[in-house]
Amino acid sequence: MGTVDEKAIVRIAEWIVAADRVVALTGAGVSTGSGIPDFRGPQGVWTKEPEAERLFTYQNYVADPEIRREVWRRRLENPAFHADPNPAHHALVALERGGHLHTVITQNIDGLHQRAGSSPDRVVEVHGTIHEVTCISCERRRPSPEVLEEVRAGDPDPRCRACGGIQKSATISFGQSLDPAVLQRAHDAAIGADVFLALGSSLVVHPVALLPRTALEAGARLVVVNQGETPYDDRADVVLGDDVGEVLEAVRREVEGENRSSGTNT
Repeated sequence: MGTVDEKAIVRIAEWIVAADRVVALTGAGVSTGSGIPDFRGPQGVWTKEPEAERLFTYQNYVADPEIRREVWRRRLENPAFHADPNPAHHALVALERGGHLHTVITQNIDGLHQRAGSSPDRVVEVHGTIHEVTCISCERRRPSPEVLEEVRAGDPDPRCRACGGIQKSATISFGQSLDPAVLQRAHDAAIGADVFLALGSSLVVHPVALLPRTALEAGARLVVVNQGETPYDDRADVVLGDDVGEVLEAVRREVEGENRSSGTNT
């Protein structure tokens, strides 16, 4: 298990095997192992380029054609379109297929959980997806590759083919409301959890940051795995500052060992 706390891994695995419903919340730290930079970490997008934050504000995007052109230009180079799932994603898939993971709530927009094999109906994408583009006027959706081809062909700010409206990635920007139905799904999953795994998230972005509290108040055990402090470190049952992929892979192996020793079919 390397440097990961073996006793903690055993406890987490025992809780998962005994639980009726395990829910995972995944943040940017789950995708950094796939080469997708986070925002607030030491090598984060906003850490290295603070002025880039303006590109992620909805009002700026709608009002300023220059910002839209810059966003589309950067979208062409976004590593999320070419990234592969990493051990963290694959471990969560294994837990789901073993009957131990009910829901993945993700703050990530890269679609890597689904690419790894997570059941799409078990993944709640609270901040949307980079793989679709939506019109802010008529809400028509298109696959991102179609629109990005228009950008490559020389249209720096492609408009909706149906109504001529402004298009943007189907992700939630600052100043833009979350989908109430999606947020309700996340809340329902948290309140029904016996074990809540907060993985690779700083747990400071609201309202998602309230989900661990919701789970705790409903009686769940809380496990926090993040390379950096979170507001829940003093309330969690286990806190690990190790690489999330290494931790989840160790948990997966331990869970499978628990299943074999108890004769459980997975």
